[in-house]
Amino acid sequence: MRERITLNRKEQARARVITMVMEGRCTAREGAELLGLSQRHLLRLKKGFREAGPEALAHGNRGRSPAHAIRESERREVLKLAGSLYAGYNHTHLHEQLAAEQGIRLSRRSVARILTTAGLRSPKRRRARKHRSWRERLPKEGMMLQVDGSDHDWLESRGPRLVLVGAVDDATGALVHALFREREDGQGYLTLLRQVVRQRGVPLAWYSDRHGIFVRNGKEPWTLSEELAGRREPTQVARALEELGVNLILARTPQAKGRVERCWGTLQDRLVKELRRANACTLTEANQTLRRYLPQFNKRFARPPADPAPAFRRLPRGTHLDAICSFHYTRTVANDNTVRLEERLVHVPPGPGNRSYARCRVEVQERLNGSLAVFYQGRRIAYQPAVSDTPLRARQRRTYRDMPPGPQQLPSPAPEPATPAPANAQGSSRKPPPDHPWRRSPRYPVTNSQAS
Repeated sequence: MRERITLNRKEQARARVITMVMEGRCTAREGAELLGLSQRHLLRLKKGFREAGPEALAHGNRGRSPAHAIRESERREVLKLAGSLYAGYNHTHLHEQLAAEQGIRLSRRSVARILTTAGLRSPKRRRARKHRSWRERLPKEGMMLQVDGSDHDWLESRGPRLVLVGAVDDATGALVHALFREREDGQGYLTLLRQVVRQRGVPLAWYSDRHGIFVRNGKEPWTLSEELAGRREPTQVARALEELGVNLILARTPQAKGRVERCWGTLQDRLVKELRRANACTLTEANQTLRRYLPQFNKRFARPPADPAPAFRRLPRGTHLDAICSFHYTRTVANDNTVRLEERLVHVPPGPGNRSYARCRVEVQERLNGSLAVFYQGRRIAYQPAVSDTPLRARQRRTYRDMPPGPQQLPSPAPEPATPAPANAQGSSRKPPPDHPWRRSPRYPVTNSQAS
């Protein structure tokens, strides 16, 4: 005997109408109109109902497993990997890694259904989107780069806390270049700019926030040279962009540069897992993992631009990129023909005709590799190679705000040694007489009454 089959509402209605037709209470044509079927199909159902009973109205595949159903062993493998090797991955990321590395080719929705049924929800919950006004992407690649830094626990307490500095193309959403730094500083952005120009070319615009690395604080007083020039002196990064002809655009809100902000959200979810699998614990290891991951990230998330012709410009011939992407300082040559930059001292050799550069105003360029170059009127007059292989130390002025709080924030002056008073003097202070040489001045002559 066949097992019991339950009919749904639609099939129960068909059974009632077919019974009425078989009992002669209505014609086949009227029954077909009631069920919305053709008269021929109703007669076919009536024949099956007469031979097999109500079971003929149920679908023949009811109770059978579909031929394309996911195997139970494959379900268990997905759950095992989601709890071990890919722990913490969101459903979309896990679906991509299963197809790329494990050869498990399931749809994203199937993977999400398997995990949700087992009680494993995606760690990245999706919220309802809010209505925002947005602008169209720029048509060409290289027209604008959105630049920012992301301070995050990228190494998950296995190493120091790092900052990821990167540039996202507005037209494609591709991460043009990125690097890890110990802090968000000018050296990191100059290194980023140099690598972007070397790999792709000079962009048209540079879109960033109003960080002090890009714009001077408006509350700082103007110097005399700035007042004479009628403009504020640019920062080191802003000066390098100006020399390369890149337009610096400053955003007022994080939402204005949403592409790079969303990129950080994706990397904080996916790149952290890649660093964990690579067991990266240092700054060098993190940058090596990042370089291997960048092509994979751009292949997944970048999109083709509306206009395939890139807007990146070639660097003009004769332009020294390392000199532009460096720190520039103005110094005065000492009498012994040396230039000091903090603790480093550069000797300036004699010029043409054995001339001396003493008391001359020169420009000192500190390159990203740590070397120093001294320029006078656009010509290099001295050079000092890097003293070590360590990266350039970020220069930060120590202010009272950076000192530890407390009553010892400002060092108290050392007490001056007390001067012993003369034996014949009354008190600790001694007043000179009116005829003392200090009082004899052409401006204040001593009169006879004062002398007496």
